[in-house]
This record gives sequence, C-alpha cells and structure tokens, in this order.
Amino acid sequence: MLNDPTFWVAVAFVLFMVLMYWKARKPMLDGLDSRAERIKAELDEAQRLREEAQKTLAEYKRKQRDAAKEAEEMLESAKHEAELLRNQASEDLKAVLARRERAALEKIAQAETQAVQEVRAQAVDIAMAATAKLLTDSVDPARDQAMVDQAIKDLSAKLH
Repeated sequence: MLNDPTFWVAVAFVLFMVLMYWKARKPMLDGLDSRAERIKAELDEAQRLREEAQKTLAEYKRKQRDAAKEAEEMLESAKHEAELLRNQASEDLKAVLARRERAALEKIAQAETQAVQEVRAQAVDIAMAATAKLLTDSVDPARDQAMVDQAIKDLSAKLH
C-alpha cells in the first residue's frame, strides 16, 4: 500500500485539504461573513428604501386627495359665485327693464299731455274765433261801445 501511487495521491489530497482548511478557513469564513453582512446591509437598505417609498406614496396619495378636495371646493365656490353673479345680473336686468318701462310710460304720458294741451289750444283758438265771429255778427256797434265803456270803468276797480 505504501508503494501504491493512488494511496499517496489520496494522502496528499487529504493533507492538502487539511492544510487548506487550516490556512484558508479563516479568510473563507471572513469572506463569507463579509458577504453575508453586505447582503444583509443591502437587504436592510432595500427594506428602508421600500418603507420610504411607501411613505412617499402615502404622502402623495394624501396630497392628491387634498388637491382633489381643494379642487372640488374651488369648483363649488365658482358655481356659487356664478349663481350669485347670475342672480345679480338678473336683478340688474329687471331694474334696467323697469327703468326703461318707466321712461317709456313717462314719455307716453308727456306725449298725451302735450297732445291734450295742443287739442285744448286749438279748441281755445277755435272757440275764440267762433266767439269773435259771433260777437261781430251779433253785437251792434252801440252796444259794443257800451260794453267797452263798462270794461274801462271796471278796470280801475280790478287793478286795485
């Protein structure tokens, strides 16, 4: 067995493995430990980043809800203001129409008054002309002179 090369290869292999284990055990374990620590740190970092991303997502969702709520409030406010403006415009239109109607009625009343005055003036003119015609036709000159004399006498009493 001592002359068998396979035996010596096996012994050399076992010695090589023992020597490797004795010399390389510490660096291999340190390498594996450092790799495990690096993987653990990466996992912790990934977990921290995930939690941070979830917080950021929750914050953005909250901001989105707040913005949607604010937009809804702004929309309601704009609708309310539009309703107020529409009501105000309606009231203003009614007031303008009422003023125009009053102005038109006043113009109609003025036109009626003016027409009545013109008719009265024409009636007075016609009545004066008719009276003058009647007086000139029916009054004799002697009686005419007596009426003028009486009017002159009454004039001094009416002036004082």
